[in-house]
Amino acid sequence: MLDGIDVMVYDVQDVGSRYYTFVWTMVLAMRACAAAGKAFCVLDRPNPIGGVHLEGGLIAPGFESFVGLVSCPNRHGMTAGENRALAPHRREARSRSHRAQHARLAARHAVRSHRPAVGPAVAEHADPPTPRWCTPACCLVEGTELSEGRGTTRPFELAGAPYLDGHRLAGELTAMALPGVMFRPAIYTPMFQKHHGKPCGGVQLHVTNPETFRPYRTGIAFLKACYDQSPAAFRWRDKAYEFVDTIPAIDLLAGGDGAPQGDRSGGDPSRPRRALAPRRGGTSRAERADYLLYE
Repeated sequence: MLDGIDVMVYDVQDVGSRYYTFVWTMVLAMRACAAAGKAFCVLDRPNPIGGVHLEGGLIAPGFESFVGLVSCPNRHGMTAGENRALAPHRREARSRSHRAQHARLAARHAVRSHRPAVGPAVAEHADPPTPRWCTPACCLVEGTELSEGRGTTRPFELAGAPYLDGHRLAGELTAMALPGVMFRPAIYTPMFQKHHGKPCGGVQLHVTNPETFRPYRTGIAFLKACYDQSPAAFRWRDKAYEFVDTIPAIDLLAGGDGAPQGDRSGGDPSRPRRALAPRRGGTSRAERADYLLYE
């Protein structure tokens, strides 16, 4: 497939979360180009949810997947061109003796100090057509049988299930005093995917302060509130997820195993509290500095 090209160009807006599979497609394409001796160019741009804050832990060995091929925090604070998987190729590209054998990265016109704002964003993907702040939060919902709002015009902003009381859920989340976000009770009907055609009670997330909003923490709080409201109905996804059928989806998303080995269904009350506990060992700023291209 690569025989007829000299340079492959990647030109896709990132969302700032390692769940975003387009950036891992970039890595796989880059590796293929490196093996074929073809140049690979990334048209880089600022991280839409900022390049300062990091959230979540690293990926434990054995839990790499298409929602995280290379270990990095859930909210990584890097651009697509700064992806740590590209670092070896950037180093090789600087060496003239290896320039013909390794993929090359061209990245310009992005800055670490980019300050994202609340407001409309250009859609590059059918799933988050509105500001991408909530992707690191509500993408965790994919590890459950709750609806993450796919099949509506506000995926990853709306989330819920037919058995949930949205007013009660909004009240419980508001009482947690999570920073930079408010919760509006909502009833919505997905037109496809999970619970399609069924009215779902839930909430719509409204980011009020991008600087203080912590989406990963908010996503964990949301799942816990949903479980606490209806533990008998709450279910973890037990079907294959992103080409993996041997590891629960929530563990792939969290980056490690938080479940008792004998329970994958959510029946054990300790399951959600263990699986959703914030993972430790996130990338430090000093470690991440090795991969940054911009001030």
